[in-house]
Amino acid sequence: MARLLIDNLTKVFPDGVRALDRFTLDVADGEFVVVVGPSGSGKSTLLRIVAGLERATSGTIRIGDRIVNDLPPRRRDVAMAFQHPALYPHLSVRQNLGFSLRLRKRPLSEVQRRVRSVSEQLSIAPLLDRKPAAISGGERQRVALGRVLVREAQCNLFDEPLAHLDRPLVEQLQTCLLEWRGWRRTTTLFVTHDQSEALALGERVVVLSAGRIQQVAPPLEIYDRPANRFVAGFFGSPPMNFLDGRLIAEEGRLTFASGSVRLAIDEALSRQLERRAESAIVAGIRPQAICINPSLSEAAEKRIGEIIGVVRSTQSQGDRVFHRIETTEGRSLLALGAPRAALPVGSSCRVQIDARQLHLFEAAGEGMCLTD
Repeated sequence: MARLLIDNLTKVFPDGVRALDRFTLDVADGEFVVVVGPSGSGKSTLLRIVAGLERATSGTIRIGDRIVNDLPPRRRDVAMAFQHPALYPHLSVRQNLGFSLRLRKRPLSEVQRRVRSVSEQLSIAPLLDRKPAAISGGERQRVALGRVLVREAQCNLFDEPLAHLDRPLVEQLQTCLLEWRGWRRTTTLFVTHDQSEALALGERVVVLSAGRIQQVAPPLEIYDRPANRFVAGFFGSPPMNFLDGRLIAEEGRLTFASGSVRLAIDEALSRQLERRAESAIVAGIRPQAICINPSLSEAAEKRIGEIIGVVRSTQSQGDRVFHRIETTEGRSLLALGAPRAALPVGSSCRVQIDARQLHLFEAAGEGMCLTD
């Protein structure tokens, strides 16, 4: 195990595409960090550079006390799993798991011990004597994960290893990884495009877009206090609603105004944003804060905005129903409905917005958050 320090890493491909732009990250010894972002954001390029499979244009990578930029992959002491399991088809599961240890001439007893431990952890012990062709795709991916874990390298790298698995298996392997993290602390970079997976696995989450870091924080902070509009819109299912509007001064404090919508800003935040009065602003509102059948205290009702609209579609999630509402001004909002009670499409409804859960962002530039 070792600290991983990535400093001002930049990668520009020959065609001019800038995959990474001054990427800087300090991963503590034994820390599990998840890098998340959409396709093309630079996640896989980052891992390939750390592993030595791709060369950086500039910047440094330090693993432990060594700068490894010029070291070949075999000398970096990293283990990596990819989206697709690259197993040796002529070797058994047992031999695939222990291959890297035998290559490093580890004692047979140690190889057997590690293989047994990892295979039990990943529930693949009954498969040890089978060849990859004789097991399912999900089982092959578990073997690929096991091959990383059995290495006990200084740094583990995972490039979306759960991306092509069905949901029950994903949840099972996420549990395995969390248990493994608690048992053996290994410095880890885990890449995913799935925001729910990032929140479930990461001790810290790095949000990446177009090769640039948008925010680095613990999972709950990412969700509760997004740094900008990109992060706010990327995290959350269903995604956050956004309303363009202005901050106006009313009765001694600020109000967010967007057409007929009025949302009172609390006094502390009003003082903080006083200089932005009459400025264009974007409000972010999660669907859970827009309720068709709200249950709010009398004190809270003073900070509630009300909208009249028409139901255009419904989306059931079992115990919850979300409605796509079109307001009288033509705005589209996703709102939380009463449990197991979908409204008919085309029906009129009255929805309320809980301003206590409002996020405010700059209208220009990267849309930096104003509510922290």
